[in-house]
Formats: sequence, C-alpha cells, structure tokens
Amino acid sequence: MTERKGARSTKDIPENILAQLNRGEIETANLVEWLAIDQRFLLENLLVEHQRTDYLKPMLSKIDQLKKQTVNTINEAIGTGLFEQAIKNNDSDFLTVVSKHKADLVRCWAAYTIGKNEELNIIGILEQIQPFSADKHFGVREISWLAVRKKISQNLIQSVEILSEWTSNQDENIRRFTTEATRPRGVWCEHIDELKQNPELALSILEPLKSDKSKYVMDSIGNWLNDVSKTCPDFVKELCQRWEKESETKETKYIIKKALRTINK
Repeated sequence: MTERKGARSTKDIPENILAQLNRGEIETANLVEWLAIDQRFLLENLLVEHQRTDYLKPMLSKIDQLKKQTVNTINEAIGTGLFEQAIKNNDSDFLTVVSKHKADLVRCWAAYTIGKNEELNIIGILEQIQPFSADKHFGVREISWLAVRKKISQNLIQSVEILSEWTSNQDENIRRFTTEATRPRGVWCEHIDELKQNPELALSILEPLKSDKSKYVMDSIGNWLNDVSKTCPDFVKELCQRWEKESETKETKYIIKKALRTINK
C-alpha cells in the first residue's frame, strides 16, 4: 500500500489525488479516501481503459436499482455486475485483469466476483479468495471476507475445517481472515447464528491462535470471543480460564482481556 498520508476528511483530499483515485491510477491511503471515490466514475474509467464500455449501461442500471446505496452495496453490485458480464461474454480474462488491478477498490470488486460464482464449491471459493485475504491493502482484506461470508456460513463445518489449516500460515493477514470471516456477530454483515449458539464449532480455528504474535490477529480473536460472550458467556469464561492456565504469554493475556470486556463491564 502507498506510504502517502491520507487526508483526515473528504474536503481535505487534494483535487489531483481524488482525480487519480477516481481514474484508478493510485491506491487509497486511508478509509477517508476509500469512501470518497466515485465508484461509478471509477467503473467507467476501468471499462474504457480495457475497451469494454458495452458493460457499463447494464452495470449502472444494477446500481440504480439498489434500494439502499452505500459504499458497500455499490461495491457488491459492481462486483456482481462484472461477474455477470464476464460470464455473459465469455470474458474470464477480464476478471483476471480486475483481480490484479493497481487500484485497491477495483480489486475489491474482483473479490466479490468469487463469492458470486455459483459454479465454485466452498473449497474453490476459499482457495480463490486467499490471495485477496493477503492483499497489501486494508480495504481489499476487509472486502475479501465480506465477499464470501455468506458461503462460509452456508458451509460452516467444511469452512472451519479448511480455515483451521490457514491458522498456521506465515502471513498474519491470512491468519486473521480465519477469525474475521467467522466472527459470530461480524461487522457490516449478517450474523452467523450457528456460531453465536455453538461457538465450540470453531475451536479448531481459535485454539492455534490463542498466543498469536500479531496484534492484528489478537484483536480479531478477542473480538470473536467478545461477540460470543453476548450469547454464551459461560463458554467464553471457561475458555479464557483454561487459556490462562495453558498459556502465560502476554499475547494470550491481551486476547483474554479483549474477550471478556463485555462480561467484565
């Protein structure tokens, strides 16, 4: 991701920077810039750049039909539209181009095309989303789990089995995906009711990470358990007590404190 320091508010983004962002020439430096991009304009620039302007009208129509237009709903609608146009026109090459685009928001659209592919089983979906979960840009990493969360929820047992193998990955971003994608309450997404009521189903993901060295991962595990503390407080208390005995690291202590923050209020 660029080392450029992003503006603190939309009005403070320099005109030349915003223009470059909307043309897909540079990556966003922070959430303010990410939210400021005109996705319709960026889409048009992408399609013009790659001589696929005939895709634009049906995709803009899809956006216009959204009941609620937010950054995330538009993001998903464009990803869905790109996938539909690629299938309709036998244009899988374009999906490859989009997935490797220099603009982070365009790569976010590409992540959604994976979740929309009904031809893929959960093994294929998770295999294809993993590079996005390891993306250097924070925005792409967040969208990566959002894009496939529904499929994970629908195939929970098999997903947990696959993701538990990712917990030993050297990349902290991939390890973090395992807990963020399965958070029982999640953020900006539907809850996974099965895990809210039966959190033990995900122990094969949680256990290997109880003393992870990455704060990025530790925060996610703490939040995961805090989610569950609202439906299964005894599970969280017992797990934290056991972890306290099994692991005396500062990392485990940090996770436990974060996990119990609602219970200890």
